[in-house]
Amino acid sequence: MGKKKSRRRGFPVAPAPLPAPVVDNHAHLPLLGADGVPLDDDDVALPPGAAPLTTAEQLARAAAVGVTRLITVGCDVPSLAGSVALAHAHRAVAAALAIHPNEAPLHAGVREVAPDGLDPAVRAHHRISLGDAVAHVAELARDPRVVAVGESGLDFFRTGELGKAHQVRAFRDHIALAKELGKPLQVHDRDAHAAVVETLLADGAPERTVFHCFSGDVALARTCAEHGWYASFAGPVTFKANDELRAALRELPPELVLVETDAPYLTPAPYRGQPNASYVMPLTVAAIAQQLELDLERACTVLTANTDAVYGTW
Repeated sequence: MGKKKSRRRGFPVAPAPLPAPVVDNHAHLPLLGADGVPLDDDDVALPPGAAPLTTAEQLARAAAVGVTRLITVGCDVPSLAGSVALAHAHRAVAAALAIHPNEAPLHAGVREVAPDGLDPAVRAHHRISLGDAVAHVAELARDPRVVAVGESGLDFFRTGELGKAHQVRAFRDHIALAKELGKPLQVHDRDAHAAVVETLLADGAPERTVFHCFSGDVALARTCAEHGWYASFAGPVTFKANDELRAALRELPPELVLVETDAPYLTPAPYRGQPNASYVMPLTVAAIAQQLELDLERACTVLTANTDAVYGTW
């Protein structure tokens, strides 16, 4: 019997540079100290054995392949202020802030085993009430370096029946905040397409609404096109089995398509299982270009124009 291949744990090699600049509109930069050590190990989500890259290293690698700007997303209380600080420290970085839908029930005191079988990951900051947590988002989101409210929405994969009402409450609060501030909304939608659409329509979606890491089908893509909602695609659009996702992408007008990494998650093929970063995004851009039947340079131009239309420039 031959030796079993060890699973690769380090960051992927850099792909070929893009022919024109693009923007990663959703990533989670590590909150690292000046020495490159995570400020709080619990707040850095990387596969076991993967050493983190500093923000400076990530930005340098991204710029080298044409990913010239990115939005880092703070979606729990410990990461909110740090995300704003990163945006002030690095010209290429802007921030988006919210309470993640899976965080909302924990702030509301819900302690149920999730549908995915995991116990609730309760931490010290969940002693803050949900109302106070959202109020903290509202305070920080007024900063001009914060260009979006998000990611907020519904996640019925990781939250059970007791938590759903609190997710909806938080989602509605974030919708209202985005409209109050005149900033776009980044939507988290996992196994909750119908409920997300119902909530957006009932409350009135912000003028610029983005389905982050779009995971819907052709029907949801048509709904987005009907209402002028943007769909942002990440690494899963490159996965071999995701024909339905690629069909949904083809259903969208190109002017409503964005690109992201959701780093350090959702690394595109052929690097699934390794940590993701903005410099790996050219692989996703190429997949989007193919589905939209655009050459790579034209795809970069369209994606950048769409991103600027949603978030402005920074």
